[in-house]
Amino acid sequence: SGMLITGVTTLLLSLLVLALAWWASIRGAQMRSSLPPGPTPLGLLGNLLQLEFGGLDRALMKVAQTLSRNWGPIFTVWLGPRPAVVLCGYAALRDALVLQADTFSGRGAMPVFQRFTRGNGIVFSNGPRWRTLRNFALGTLKEFGMGTRSIEEHIMEEAACLLGEFQATNGTPLDPQRLLDNAVSNVICSAVFGKRYGYEDPEFLRLLELFNDNFRIMSSRWGEVYNIFPSLLDWLPGPHHQIFQNFEELRTFISEQIQQHQETRKFGEPHDFIDCFLDQMDKVLAPQDPESHFQEETLVMTTHNLFFGGTETTSTTLLCLTDSCPAQVQAELDAVVGRARAPCLEDRVRLPYTNAVLHEIQRFISVLPLGLPRALTRDTHLRSHFLPKGTMVIPLLVSAHRDPTQFKDPDCFNPTNFLDERGEFQSNEAFMPFAPGKRMCLGAGLARSEIFLFLTAILQKFHLLPVESPSNIDLTPQCTGLGNVPPAFQLRLMAR
Repeated sequence: SGMLITGVTTLLLSLLVLALAWWASIRGAQMRSSLPPGPTPLGLLGNLLQLEFGGLDRALMKVAQTLSRNWGPIFTVWLGPRPAVVLCGYAALRDALVLQADTFSGRGAMPVFQRFTRGNGIVFSNGPRWRTLRNFALGTLKEFGMGTRSIEEHIMEEAACLLGEFQATNGTPLDPQRLLDNAVSNVICSAVFGKRYGYEDPEFLRLLELFNDNFRIMSSRWGEVYNIFPSLLDWLPGPHHQIFQNFEELRTFISEQIQQHQETRKFGEPHDFIDCFLDQMDKVLAPQDPESHFQEETLVMTTHNLFFGGTETTSTTLLCLTDSCPAQVQAELDAVVGRARAPCLEDRVRLPYTNAVLHEIQRFISVLPLGLPRALTRDTHLRSHFLPKGTMVIPLLVSAHRDPTQFKDPDCFNPTNFLDERGEFQSNEAFMPFAPGKRMCLGAGLARSEIFLFLTAILQKFHLLPVESPSNIDLTPQCTGLGNVPPAFQLRLMAR
């Protein structure tokens, strides 16, 4: 009888899978008729057999390069049972995200974040809540200059602390990632929490460990598969569950910071972003406004978004510098700034080669190669395609950075991509590491300032000497999905 029950169970499961596959193929056929063409999907699996996990950006680039003659730069892939329209190349990204900015300003679903944020916070909200929060955050951060002093002063102070840490290594090999993460995060701590942490502070180190761990897991195969089959993976064991444990620990940490602010603040005398938000909560939380977007849970998620967006993307950039013409950068720094004072933002226009190198590193590594998914806020036409409201869109940002019509030898590192014939800095609209349009990264200006001030401060004072010979250095990301996670990397920093 046991064998009979097992056989019946297997049969029922098989029938269920077949029914789901049939339903998916029928539904898929209906949806495919109104979406741009693409590779033929297979039932529940969609196009997953044609795409490699742990490298979705590379797989989509390969699809685009080999089959673009048939479909052009706009095509549909099925990530399991869900279709997504891929925008490939600078022109397609511009036509959608810039020329139809409002229509492409919705945030597409990312189940790995949705389970935690429930559509709350700046990055993963939509509609009136997103607009209200974004306008408030932009205004508040601008008003504060990211704290009680200007953002430039904050970064330069933190750069001095970072240089002290590097000096203390006395040229012994180290992985600079942790110290860079500390420095970059402290700038955000100053703006959001109103304080900075010592680099050995256990609370601070744990905070960074949680963000780094989540960025790494989300960028792995497990993170990619979770976003495609969340209901299934909720039941399966694996490292993806660690993401949600980390999220809860981060929620507790942020909630404790908010509680401390509530106990010490004075209404109308804000010292940081949290104080401003709490003041706004006091203003709008009246009986006639029960649906206010200013609630404590929203503050928790918004604070998390500011940290997550501001730490990983900036610190990764230094890891390319050992292989990216530092001698020429240092010669320009010596000639323009000298060594008696620290570089400042005003120097940027007088350091065209240095500025070009920093832009080229960001283009070359493409920290967020897929951007974050968009969703259409209304029906629209793009080129010859009709796209219905709600369509999920993948803006393949790396495809703009590797677009041969926009950059010379796009697969090679070449700072002259950002220099004109006279050697002056030349911007390029195809450079979009922070995503174009209305969903541009909230901290784009901060990140640009940090990259310039931290890296010029380091190069002014230190030679960056790789532990291995430069020919053996492999800058291929450890894993790539949500983001390009850099490989472990050791340097010696020798005083100049």
